[in-house]
Amino acid sequence: MTPIPGRPRQVTPILDGWAFAPAELPSASWADVVAAGEQVTVPHTWNAVDGQAGGDYRRGRSTYARLVEADGAAAETWVEFAGVNSSAEVYLGGQLVGRHEGGYSTFRVNLTDHLVDGAQILSVVVDNAANERTYPQQADFTFYGGIYRDVQLITVGPAHFVLDDHGGPGLTVTPTLDGDRAEVALSTSVVGAKTADGPGLAVRFTVDGVADVIVPVVDGTAAGTLAIEQVRRWHGLRDPHLYTAHAELLEGETVLDVVDLRFGCREFAVDPGRGFLLNGEEYPLRGVSRHQDHQGVGNAITEEMKRKDLELLRELGVTTVRLAHYQHDQLFYDLCDEAGIVVWSEIPQITVFLPGATGNARDQLTELIVQNRHHASIISWGLSNEITLAGAGEDVLAAHRDLNDLAHELDPTRLTAMAHLFLLETDNPLVTVPDVMSYNLYFGWYVGEVGDNDTWLDDFHAARPEIAIGLSEYGADANPQFQAAEPAKGDYTEGYQALYHEHMLTMIEQRPWLWATHVWNLADFGSAGRDEGGAAGRNQKGLVSFDRTLKKDSFYLYKAAWASEPFVHVAGRRRAERVEDVTEVIVYSNQERVSLLVDGAEHATVEGRRAFRFRVPLTGEHKITARSGDLTDTITLRKVDEVPAVSVMPTTTIANWFDDAELPTPDGFFSVHDTLGDIKQSEDGARLIASVLEAVATSRGEVGKGVEIPPAMQAIVDRMSVEKLIRQAGGVPVERIATLNAQLNLIAK
Repeated sequence: MTPIPGRPRQVTPILDGWAFAPAELPSASWADVVAAGEQVTVPHTWNAVDGQAGGDYRRGRSTYARLVEADGAAAETWVEFAGVNSSAEVYLGGQLVGRHEGGYSTFRVNLTDHLVDGAQILSVVVDNAANERTYPQQADFTFYGGIYRDVQLITVGPAHFVLDDHGGPGLTVTPTLDGDRAEVALSTSVVGAKTADGPGLAVRFTVDGVADVIVPVVDGTAAGTLAIEQVRRWHGLRDPHLYTAHAELLEGETVLDVVDLRFGCREFAVDPGRGFLLNGEEYPLRGVSRHQDHQGVGNAITEEMKRKDLELLRELGVTTVRLAHYQHDQLFYDLCDEAGIVVWSEIPQITVFLPGATGNARDQLTELIVQNRHHASIISWGLSNEITLAGAGEDVLAAHRDLNDLAHELDPTRLTAMAHLFLLETDNPLVTVPDVMSYNLYFGWYVGEVGDNDTWLDDFHAARPEIAIGLSEYGADANPQFQAAEPAKGDYTEGYQALYHEHMLTMIEQRPWLWATHVWNLADFGSAGRDEGGAAGRNQKGLVSFDRTLKKDSFYLYKAAWASEPFVHVAGRRRAERVEDVTEVIVYSNQERVSLLVDGAEHATVEGRRAFRFRVPLTGEHKITARSGDLTDTITLRKVDEVPAVSVMPTTTIANWFDDAELPTPDGFFSVHDTLGDIKQSEDGARLIASVLEAVATSRGEVGKGVEIPPAMQAIVDRMSVEKLIRQAGGVPVERIATLNAQLNLIAK
């Protein structure tokens, strides 16, 4: 068939009919590929099970293959992949037609020159093996391999909007505000020429189907400006208004191609003393971070799962979400645009700087920006996360300055950002490379006490008041299976996580100058290198469970602080059996007055904010109801003589053992009750502490390797006792603690 000149693009999803083989088979016949593997539907990952089980998971080369047929009426045929992790080689009929490095961005491959009549095998060799050229390589999350997002064929006529611009939409929309008026600059690139003796090519730009302008295509580009009078600003949760830009490629009256993009008109800034400003108003950015994977499916998530995460964000009442640590699916950015949730978007340059991957970092940043700069919700491009775990040399600094310049060149309207490791010294020049920055602080979980977060931030703000600072990560792991009457740091209980976040919420509210704060994390997520807290292969800092079916008590704490939907929630429902004669019942609510009913009778009424505490005697089984107006929530508590063992985390047992056991503390000699700093004053003590710290770092998986601790952080660690360090590390047998104490007892002070 002859290509149809005036036919606009057609998009055809190709999600079914794929064969998958866990081997490299780029040139095999269709029958061979099918025989070597299994029939699958994409999105698909081969690590949905082993990537969440803990320990090693399969990382290597695999092949996906599918039959495709040429559309003879099209001038060009492209295949578009929305996400393939992490490297892809695309073959058509056994011939290599394209490569892509980077597992989280859209890329397209032109199949036109290799198409023939009849069915051909489109095969993709996907590789998630370790290498030194593509980010990420070391991080606290699983690198699921596969074609895990949608795939589609795109056919176009001889003249069309560009398809090879870093996976971008082919249209750039840049609004500029001046009071109640917006000037919207629109530009696009065009491939192809007019037909013989036909009129010249032009582009009609339209906004919301009202304002329009027609401009000629000159040297393959077309650009125009449209004005919006009495502009309606995108203003976060209050009014996430979106406009639609529409571009038509014309030859006379014939429409050759069409592109639509939604965008928003807003202004924003960050002030070191006032925080984030949206359209000139103080607009505190308070929210969470999100990883995309789900239990049982890895990162091959469904649209329903994406919408569920958005629903959770809306229920929490967040004003911001950090989409970590890579480019997320276009649908999720769209959902944030619609909901009015401000987004920090970033590339997966993370944990350890790779000198051989600087070009890949540039490529991934370019794709992130070109593909997403129309989204109203995005206000910052993240250059890296905790990249200095193994040090911050001149090469790291130079690479980030280069990325910072690239981001401003591609998009001068948005901020650049970095999330710094809490070990990075605050006077390091890397701190001020981006426009804004935040720190990942885990005092009260990995190191130190929760109050050290307050001190650290106050010290920074006092020393450098001209620099805006945010809190890009903070959190504590919680396995809801584990409960304790007296929650403590390192016990992985749901109760400690809630207490930790109670402190952090108050701390944040008292510091409005924090430009953005993000809880780590919305949900538990896969991290194959972890085996702690009673669950191998996952990080449990989420406010909800990995499968999104269980909301931890800390979820309701944040809902009480941020959400407007009235509610009451009785915490501690998973600690239904209690040994204490008088127990504390905690209620989280966004109401000002909460009453507690015990067995139907009013027990007490408390006025306050967020957290309401009641002391309740236990004698048997009791029905406990929190009430505020018409709002109620009920749990059942039972008095027992002994708590079932299943509800006690091993680290909790260790903590109790510390309390009950009489560990020798001879006068003039060290013990586990002494601080690391004091013990290290002795040469023998320093050697022993070094071995303890090495064991603690290894317990955190691969992200604990190669850590350099700067003096300021070392001072905090040195204030900890060996006992606190071991409580925090978890999983240390009682016998080993006794042995360590005995070794310390031999070292004189």
